[in-house]
Amino acid sequence: MDPKRIVEDGYDRIARRYEEWSSGGDEVRGWFLDEILQRLPAGADVLELGCGSGGAATILSDGRSYTGVDLSAGQLAIARERLPDATFIQGDLTTIELPAAAFDAVVAFYVFNHVPRAEQAPTFVRIFRWLRPGGRFMLSLGAGDTDDEVQEDWLGVPMFFAGFEPDANERALLDAGFELELSETRTQLEEGEGEATFHWVIAKRPAT
Repeated sequence: MDPKRIVEDGYDRIARRYEEWSSGGDEVRGWFLDEILQRLPAGADVLELGCGSGGAATILSDGRSYTGVDLSAGQLAIARERLPDATFIQGDLTTIELPAAAFDAVVAFYVFNHVPRAEQAPTFVRIFRWLRPGGRFMLSLGAGDTDDEVQEDWLGVPMFFAGFEPDANERALLDAGFELELSETRTQLEEGEGEATFHWVIAKRPAT
């Protein structure tokens, strides 16, 4: 099967379950969200990729123009219930067409580990174009050298995963034209899944 369809179908099937599972305490995500908010001015145009059920949308949209993109119609249905006035788009973040220099920030939590390895670096290049000069790309990435693979039972559904080690992630972002402001790996406990390590990055499009 197409990896995108595996991800889309999986998140559709577990939409409510995933919302409950992910709504528990996530200290690392909370830390990173604070880092993001420190860099988001009032009135900023913010794009969230892999917005899911809109768990971060309420905070990211407060006083800002917010757009959320996700593959899963099931997840977006919950997001629209949560924030009926926000803009949500069902689409593939690796192929979606968005205007150049339209956003002050692009945010992505836990979505690039569902993107095939060959499509990650080209997507960074696309995101660079969507950002205004001085804009920031703030995201989590996989932290291990993981070939494209399907885990047959992740929260009860098959799910696609892929990733690179942090040095490879950094090289791809630098090659896309970004400057790195923050780059850290942190390990967290996931309910029923054990320890998981992610690479957290804040990258900036140079102002000139």
